[in-house]
Amino acid sequence: QVQLVESGGGLVQAGGSLRLSCAASGRTFSRYAMGWFRQAPGKEREFVAAISGSGGTTYYADFVKGRFTISRDNAKTTVYLQMNSLKPEDTAVYRCSADPRGSGPMSTNRGSYAFWGQGTQVTVSS
Repeated sequence: QVQLVESGGGLVQAGGSLRLSCAASGRTFSRYAMGWFRQAPGKEREFVAAISGSGGTTYYADFVKGRFTISRDNAKTTVYLQMNSLKPEDTAVYRCSADPRGSGPMSTNRGSYAFWGQGTQVTVSS
């Protein structure tokens, strides 16, 4: 079991930046791949980014490539999502998640992620 708590969301103007943090509990954090998902009102939850347990591999949705960066600090049991050049369409609740499988390819589907944070609201104004 792992507990995840997101922070860092807020209101920002288009073109601005935010850094989201996801603090995790548990001693096995480094074994988990971590992902970020988002969901806007009236839309389905969508994959944003993922990072392997070691931090050596990352994967991004096409719509955030070049703008968002996922990273992790296993010593601090924290995963981050640096969001630059934000657009109004990035407005959503962002949730971090943990994939405890320990093997296999990076996953973009929510079924691979067993643990979820409560989410943090990101609002981008035009």
